[in-house]
Amino acid sequence: MASSSPVRHAWRVLLGLLLVTGVLFGINSLGVYLIKDAEGQPVSSWTPELALDLQGGTQIVLSAETEDGAAPTQEQLDQAAAIIRQRVDASGVAEADITTEGGQNIVVQIPGEADAQTRERIQASAQLELRPVLYTTAASTEFVGEDGNSTPYPSPDPSLNASPTATPTDASDLSWVTDKLAAEFQAYDCENPDNDPARAPRDQPVVACSPDKAQKFLLGPAELDGTAITDASAGRDQKSGAWIVQLTMNGEGGDAFGEVSTRLNQNRIDGLSPRDQFAFVLDGDVISAPRMNGVILDGRPSISGSFTQETATTLADQLKFGALPLSFVVQSSDTISATLGTQQLQIGLIAGLIGLALVAIYSLIVYRALGSVIIASIAVMAVLTYIIICILAWRLGFRLSLAGVAGLIVSIGFTADSFIVYFERIRDELRDGKSITAAVEDGWGRAKRTIYISKSINILAAVVLYILADATVKGFAFTLGLTTLIDVFIFVIFTHPVMQLLARTRFFGGGHKLSGLDPAALGAVYRNRSQFREVAAATAGRGAKNARSRAEAERRQTIAERKRAEALAGDRSTKPGSEGDA
Repeated sequence: MASSSPVRHAWRVLLGLLLVTGVLFGINSLGVYLIKDAEGQPVSSWTPELALDLQGGTQIVLSAETEDGAAPTQEQLDQAAAIIRQRVDASGVAEADITTEGGQNIVVQIPGEADAQTRERIQASAQLELRPVLYTTAASTEFVGEDGNSTPYPSPDPSLNASPTATPTDASDLSWVTDKLAAEFQAYDCENPDNDPARAPRDQPVVACSPDKAQKFLLGPAELDGTAITDASAGRDQKSGAWIVQLTMNGEGGDAFGEVSTRLNQNRIDGLSPRDQFAFVLDGDVISAPRMNGVILDGRPSISGSFTQETATTLADQLKFGALPLSFVVQSSDTISATLGTQQLQIGLIAGLIGLALVAIYSLIVYRALGSVIIASIAVMAVLTYIIICILAWRLGFRLSLAGVAGLIVSIGFTADSFIVYFERIRDELRDGKSITAAVEDGWGRAKRTIYISKSINILAAVVLYILADATVKGFAFTLGLTTLIDVFIFVIFTHPVMQLLARTRFFGGGHKLSGLDPAALGAVYRNRSQFREVAAATAGRGAKNARSRAEAERRQTIAERKRAEALAGDRSTKPGSEGDA
């Protein structure tokens, strides 16, 4: 006999879960066995990466110095710490702790061992350069051929000409663009972390990208640096009311910028776009590339564009910081032990195992064999959560902190809630006189709405906590939100299909006493929605139980059901031969 539609649907859904699990393990296997980093090491692992509080790492203490020997201001230190955090994040390191200390130092703590490139990023002072734009395009490394197919640009041939064919007359002269530089620009990959324009010589052209890696620029030699800017502030244009960034330059910088603005403004008049643009390059990223709309000789240029108050303020802070004469000296660079360490991690894992054991014991006591479905669902959820955390460590640099471990432990209780709501709904349907297969389907239809609403609130709380909370709590919010999403996924793609299949087995579908779905044990005293089932004559040991069952049935009746039952009872009492016909 062919399987029924719910059974076929259940098997298809479970097969989909198996495929999803296989895909996730396959993705992580690529990072473990096939994809290597620059040092030849696998980019992924079968164990989650641990954060600073669990793994320990590297601590670098930087001491800020000014040209005149004066102590830096707290604003300067805060801006420097923000730039260093951007550098650390760009290097792929997550869960770093960067703080200011003593009004003079910046303390950088990185999980694990910091490589040479990360140390160099941290220790270098910010480099702000002003370079003319020679060419710009979208950050693509491919071109579309005549056949409509995309083809990657080839790597530059070392034999290509690398010297200008004519001596450039100024920094905007296209003579700077040699054959080799043009090929490098076409093949330049903005997403490649090895491409670091910040190391390029100031007197040579360079290829750089926007911070979002969406656009790349071919820039001429640097004509000014950050020391020419004495101040930068965000404000509104008095005529248009739009947000702008106002710069103030020193005397030497103002004179140099006057010459540059004269040249770029002439390029604008001659229609030589984009050679009328001037790029502000901070740490190798083009943070702004405005067009020159006039000659500026007073050393007070302004940058306009589609700014909001937030973006204008951010750009002003970046430019102001680039102008600060700050340099950093490494006071110390040490390997630190875990602040909480292996012992705390073990305590957290033991707490999680105890929680799992308690949930399993409670499920088996209350739901008997049905509790095995809860245990199996939590096991499947644990496998998916584990492999996803491993993939996130590779793709997003996620590291598991003690707060994240706490989020995983809390999620055990939240996960059990979903199954309890579903199983109690099934039991309610059985008490209403439905068959077990019908109770599973109707219970699913009613329980899933409640679960979706409750889980959406959990996710909303996790998102708000992640956005507003301190960095030490973000790990808790992230793992809580992640496990909540996986919980809903497991509920839909595993728990319900398994219940559809179990409801059609002899043990569960027949309502065995140990199945957890025994209608008699649940007090299902309805024959149907309006009629009590007949209760056998009470024995001395079972009279109280039967009385409670009848009382439960009467309590659960709606007004319409009660009236119908009374009408049926009246009809029986008026029939000939009944007790009312004496």
